[in-house]
Amino acid sequence: MNKNNYHTHTTRCYHASGKDEEYVKAAIKAGIKELGFSDHTPWHYDSSFKATMRMPENQLDGYIESILSLKEKYKDQISILVGLECEYFEKYIPWLEKMLKDKQIDYIILGNHYYETDELHDYFGTPVDEFHLKAYVDQCIQAIDSGLYSYIAHPDLVYYDQDSKLYQEEMSRLCAYAKEKDMPLEFNLLGFMTHRHYPNNAFWKIASHYKNKAIIGFDAHSPDALLKDDIYQQAFNYLSSLDVELIDTIQTLKK
Repeated sequence: MNKNNYHTHTTRCYHASGKDEEYVKAAIKAGIKELGFSDHTPWHYDSSFKATMRMPENQLDGYIESILSLKEKYKDQISILVGLECEYFEKYIPWLEKMLKDKQIDYIILGNHYYETDELHDYFGTPVDEFHLKAYVDQCIQAIDSGLYSYIAHPDLVYYDQDSKLYQEEMSRLCAYAKEKDMPLEFNLLGFMTHRHYPNNAFWKIASHYKNKAIIGFDAHSPDALLKDDIYQQAFNYLSSLDVELIDTIQTLKK
């Protein structure tokens, strides 16, 4: 298997550090063959809302230009893709589809962080109720059906009692659908390294039961995150112990 990463952020999201080129240099040093940048997508809100964890629309062109410049500069050393981490906000999907085509984005990954839109401040990553747990899975399924996303980032981000019957049922619903539609699930190294509630054994036992495709994502918010080979190896060994299909490349958008 090649060591690739398609989950890489930049300072434009307000919670990452390091220059774009430093990520590329770190990836080359780490032996990564293909590096995908996937900073949090801007959205064209129909309100005056200003997000604090994603680039504004006016930074998107600069982001793309920077990555394309690095792609050309380092073309003999590493493959680089221009991507975005996007939620599934149903009301804004027409805008997203047009933007992806207009900007010639290589791929997007699903980061299902908020219920309906972040304008509501309804975050799935803090303890949620039964309604939001089911809504999380519903939104993931809608995203899968859209055909836009290459994989589901941190699919176990939704924060609910992992030992409960409902969690088992809903995550089984998600994993079964992802298996049916051939949608890979990400094992998130940032959460793994910082001991968040994801990735968690309960979810990955379910993924193993359904024999899902799994991909390792660094979720890098600093260049040195790409150099954590010990963490990568721990994740690789863990996934290898499960009955999942570990993959190292993604499907890109049709242009």
